Amino acid sequence: MRVRDIMTRNPRTLGPESTVYDALALMADLEVRHLPIVSEGALVGVISDRDLRPFARASLEGPSARERLRVRLSDVMSGDVLSIEEEDDVDTAIELFLENKIGAIPVVDPEGDLTGILSVLDVLRGAQGRL
Repeated sequence: MRVRDIMTRNPRTLGPESTVYDALALMADLEVRHLPIVSEGALVGVISDRDLRPFARASLEGPSARERLRVRLSDVMSGDVLSIEEEDDVDTAIELFLENKIGAIPVVDPEGDLTGILSVLDVLRGAQGRL
């Protein structure tokens, strides 16, 4: 099975200048745990619910804590981004999930432009269809 068969195409993204608040709100609206961060069409990072966990609690702790929600994503995102291509085998993605203890991997075309995202949940859904 290829990544293209089960990935989520054209995922919503944010820019590095977006805030922690923006990410928390969008992730809650979309019910997702990972968002690719894109600048001028190029994938520059990923933000996950794990990255935002300390900020989610901060929103309930007064005005100074709310100021932390204005922190730019470029200051908290994972910038050393692993990625895969649509033609890669899903087994390659599974190895990356396990080796790096991550839950999602951006999918890029040969030029490096974002085309999708593959999550562990996508892999499970793909496997379910084959059982």
